[in-house]
Amino acid sequence: MPVYALGDLRPVIPSSCFVHPDAVVIGDVRLGEQASVWPCAVLRGDSSTITVGARTSIQDGAVLHCTTDLTTSVGADCVVVHSSHLEGCVVEDGCLIGSGSVLLHRVVVRSGGMVAAGAVVAPGTEVPSRALAVGVPARMRPDVVDPATIEAGVANYLGLAERFRQGLRRLD
Repeated sequence: MPVYALGDLRPVIPSSCFVHPDAVVIGDVRLGEQASVWPCAVLRGDSSTITVGARTSIQDGAVLHCTTDLTTSVGADCVVVHSSHLEGCVVEDGCLIGSGSVLLHRVVVRSGGMVAAGAVVAPGTEVPSRALAVGVPARMRPDVVDPATIEAGVANYLGLAERFRQGLRRLD
């Protein structure tokens, strides 16, 4: 897997994590226990810190970046789905970030919040707990998220990470 230091900035990846060989992790990136990073995901901590909590999956093609002034933080037990873009934002514990969504600077997704597939969450927006952010620009639908949906996604990716850890092998 391409894991790079950048000067003195080095990723922290516990042995319990699964990082796919085709993911890219650069610089000040800190993964929690049992986090998983999937094919073609890029976590580039070149300007400040990217933190990913325990049991969180960063799925295929997701891009996490930071700025000099803004870290990017994803809490524990989150699901960051395929092709998402997160930069300079905070995602608290137990959230789901949908496919192809964009979370821009100073966005905060509160615990148990969800961002729908394709949504663009404008800078400085707060997604309340159990709210669904949907559309471009994202609008809030309060109190519609069932935590069981997110919990099922977390459990699924914990199982997939173990399956890949045990059985993935390159054939070429």
